[in-house]
Amino acid sequence: MRILHTMLRVGDLQKSLRFYTEVLGMRLLRQMEFPDGEFTLAFVGYGDEAHDAVIELTYNWGVNEYDLGTGFGHIALGVDDIHTAVDRIRASGGEIVREPGPMKHGTTVIAFVADPDGYRIELIEHKRAG
Repeated sequence: MRILHTMLRVGDLQKSLRFYTEVLGMRLLRQMEFPDGEFTLAFVGYGDEAHDAVIELTYNWGVNEYDLGTGFGHIALGVDDIHTAVDRIRASGGEIVREPGPMKHGTTVIAFVADPDGYRIELIEHKRAG
């Protein structure tokens, strides 16, 4: 078994696609419309779905906002240089909700960004060898 995707419901598909592709650098892998069900699915990620986990953005036609609830935590992305990543995300219009720094009670350097619907994406800096 392996993780295939994480599904997020989004209120504005085009705004979300712009965020995940232009701000976070993912690729739109495929998009499908389901007129009978009145929803659209868009799959984004860094690699091929056959080998990598991706994010499924689900837009239910006419639903522009969701209550995020308290059960969902965040999506995590690994980065080589967290300060460069945060600067690039900010310059692309992304909202940084936690500046880079060590995690509470640890030393791993993290930051958080919010997508257009308020979902949190954690950036985790890879440990440098040396």
